[in-house]
Amino acid sequence: MSSGFSKIHVEHVNRVLRTAENAPTLPVPNVILDSWRRSVQHHKLDPGSLQGPRILEAHQLHEHRERVDDFLHLAGDEMSRLHGRVRDADYCVMLTDTLGCTVDYRIDPTIRGEYRRAGMDVGTCWSESEEGTTGVCAVLIDKLPVTVHKHDHFRAAFIGITCSAAPVFSPSGEILAVLDVSSIRSPEDRRSQHLIRQMVIQSATDIENAYFMYSTQDLWVMRAHPLPGYIDSQPQYLFAWDRDGRIEALNPAARRLLLQRCGRIPTHIEEAFASARLPASGDDSIHYLSSIGLHVRLKVPRRPTRVPMAGNVASALDPKVAQALELAVRVKDRGLPVLIHGETGAGKEHFALQLHAASKRRDKPFVAVNCAAIPENLIESELFGYAAGAFTGASSKGMRGLLQQADGGTLFLDEIGDMPLMLQTRLLRVLSEGEVAPLGGARPQSIDIQVICASHRDISTLVDTGSFREDLFFRLSGARFDIPPLRERKDKLALITKLLDEECQRSGESMELSESALEMLLNYSWPGNMRQLHHVLRYACAVCKSQVIGVEDLPATLGVSAPVKGQETVSGSPERQALIDTLVRNRWKPVLAAQELGISRATLYRKVNLHGIKMPGKGSYN
Repeated sequence: MSSGFSKIHVEHVNRVLRTAENAPTLPVPNVILDSWRRSVQHHKLDPGSLQGPRILEAHQLHEHRERVDDFLHLAGDEMSRLHGRVRDADYCVMLTDTLGCTVDYRIDPTIRGEYRRAGMDVGTCWSESEEGTTGVCAVLIDKLPVTVHKHDHFRAAFIGITCSAAPVFSPSGEILAVLDVSSIRSPEDRRSQHLIRQMVIQSATDIENAYFMYSTQDLWVMRAHPLPGYIDSQPQYLFAWDRDGRIEALNPAARRLLLQRCGRIPTHIEEAFASARLPASGDDSIHYLSSIGLHVRLKVPRRPTRVPMAGNVASALDPKVAQALELAVRVKDRGLPVLIHGETGAGKEHFALQLHAASKRRDKPFVAVNCAAIPENLIESELFGYAAGAFTGASSKGMRGLLQQADGGTLFLDEIGDMPLMLQTRLLRVLSEGEVAPLGGARPQSIDIQVICASHRDISTLVDTGSFREDLFFRLSGARFDIPPLRERKDKLALITKLLDEECQRSGESMELSESALEMLLNYSWPGNMRQLHHVLRYACAVCKSQVIGVEDLPATLGVSAPVKGQETVSGSPERQALIDTLVRNRWKPVLAAQELGISRATLYRKVNLHGIKMPGKGSYN
């Protein structure tokens, strides 16, 4: 954007603000005018500024994404669908959090660089206080869908952009995110964005409803629509209540309906529908409530279920892992690929094994491939196999590849992020066509495989850097599940006990942990996760000279730093446990933990040091 255009825009903004009070008609909508006034009077921004938006640093973006982690997974599929509908017109799709920071992003790779230079990328921030009037900030302030078209933007840096955005609300009625579709190329007429805006609103509603159903699995849920055919696919109204009938969640349409009917939000479902006969519990057929003109279907709360386990470690003890596994089984049995994300050693392959064992393919092969462990020059022949005499040194009988070996069952691709780009292209073709051609083989062979992928790296980041194919990423990420690191798991005590018992059974010995040794294991940060815990317990059993494993029998690397000189570590105090619980909830981030506790970071560090708590990667604070 040239300085000449900047000057013209400044004159336009000043003229509108100067004449707005007396003008019979306004060249911009009222929502835009109000934002312009705030941008000048409260935020002291320069409408002629050509500077792009602030961009979060990598660790800051990671923190923003972590706060909405579960939501991102649910929203991702709808974002991809929406982008598929608008990508041919060179639109990008952005999802921002409630601070206006872009936490997810969809764009055609061929125009990514151009849009990044225009200020649209993952990590960009769109708060009104920094950027003036934008689609994202307008939604965050007014909580309504909006189109901010070209010169509606306050700052000259963005007057070539058109943005249509809509809010996504949580089941409790708070704004959860903003869905935005933007383009740097569009007609001058604002009316050209009408269809785009309607598409954004519908996608935001679909994300809203998906998150509603995900968040209310343990509640009674009633879906409703004036037409019976839309109840399951696109319910207009969603109501959720607990076993006592207390209303716990409503989607925006249901909230508006109850306000219209009752003048307020009732606390009990019977009060909300006093004149209507709701379906009986357990009856999931469609009913018509004539008093309100809606067809409804009732969903009963999810009952706790035990998923068949593979292997010996009871991973489902942790609620987050158990819930992820239960959801993953349902997803996988619908034919969708599964992407597992977690730190190295967190148990991704074990999770995949459990998933296979609990799925409909449990009696078929489970073939695991570590894409990072196979040399690059061998991975193609290992995956696809080869025909007899395909190359020098090849077996005279040829070899069936791992893809063919997994036929009918599950293929687990561990560390998929390390797969070479050339093989990513071949794998995409296999998944699309359901056929594999061995090296040197003339005739493709049909295969039926269910794919589970895993990586300790964020694949979407690899897509952004060009080291992973975007189309393959969307093909593989039918559903994403995060395996929490060991330091965040709530079942550490049960895991340690279980693994120690297994090690004792293997060696034929009987051992137990002293209280001090157990405390050290519970408080350690476990950078190597489950794999490291296995090795530590095996080492302790090997070196211990009695039946009680003490601190001296544990590897020296597990040692906890001493407390501040002159202060005594209070190992079992309620304050110590409260500190640990708060740090775990906030993923060991001192800033967030201190905010939750209502203390300064300095005070938090002092208390952490006093109680001898080892911070992941940092030790105690001296």
